[in-house]
Amino acid sequence: MADATPVRVGIIGLGFMGRTHLAAYRSANEAGHACRVVAVADSDPHRRAGEVAVAGNIDTGGAGERLFDPGEVRAYERAEDLLADPGVDLVSICTPTDTHVPLALAAIAAGRHALVEKPLAVRSADARRVAAAASKARTLCTPAMCMRFWPAWSWLKRAIDSGEFGRVTSATFHRLGSRPEWTDFYADDSRSGGAIIDLHMHDADFIRWCFGPPRGVVSAGSTNHITTIYRYDHVPQVVAEGGWGHQPGFGFRVRYAVCFERATADFDLGRTPQFILHRGTGSHAPDVGPLSGYEVQARTMVDAVALGGASPVPVEDAVAALELLEEERRSLDSGGEGTGCGTL
Repeated sequence: MADATPVRVGIIGLGFMGRTHLAAYRSANEAGHACRVVAVADSDPHRRAGEVAVAGNIDTGGAGERLFDPGEVRAYERAEDLLADPGVDLVSICTPTDTHVPLALAAIAAGRHALVEKPLAVRSADARRVAAAASKARTLCTPAMCMRFWPAWSWLKRAIDSGEFGRVTSATFHRLGSRPEWTDFYADDSRSGGAIIDLHMHDADFIRWCFGPPRGVVSAGSTNHITTIYRYDHVPQVVAEGGWGHQPGFGFRVRYAVCFERATADFDLGRTPQFILHRGTGSHAPDVGPLSGYEVQARTMVDAVALGGASPVPVEDAVAALELLEEERRSLDSGGEGTGCGTL
């Protein structure tokens, strides 16, 4: 795609995720997925000048570097002005969760392609409004379910689908840390949805993507530290734990252990190598490449826009994931089993 006309990108919101998207598009362009960040929008004048880099729970590089050259990138205070810019093809919406739905709807109405950070919304009913608008649009609207693009996770999806190592006999996922403190947004569950929506969403979506809608869920804990058993007839055990219940010194930990009949896939974000495949008494680290899920996600989105492809992740999948999390919340509240649901 090196000779293609670059996809012109705008970034709305220049916090941690906005910086991450900027770096991912830069990497995509350098790798031949032609794109260029041409505009940004943020209420902070320092960020609009490209001066601020914000820390997050995963090191995405570039700390202390200038975010962009303000002589080459148009900077807007208001998102509406960026969306009205005719020189923007694709927008990344990297703002607080409670702004995602109105901004996604505005992007669709303005005829812009949109990559919307997860979670798309706190409630499935709100996400369904975006799905309805996206179904009628000629542009793409993609919820940023980045774990689907993380190389060791997309490897796992292919291994499950192919049956290369036999059927899955158990799958466990952990995503644990302390509540993000770089902004007070996460302290307000009504805005962020708490850990069940902002953090645990990753694993709930990935489980549903790999195994389909469960026939039931049983959850324990709280909305800020939840453990859920997903009931399937074809997989004996699927469990995910996610939460912000730990002290800051605990760090951020992401793991999975998936047992097949003839292998165990083992991922640990804090280990080198992160991904190990165990077969019998032998173990090795498959080469899944050096890219992050953010980088693969950006490249996939740019290619879809450039080539007129389908949305890399349908908005309906974000709706279904939120419906599934709502069933988990109902199980928490009732102490019983929630239905699998998770379908439109």
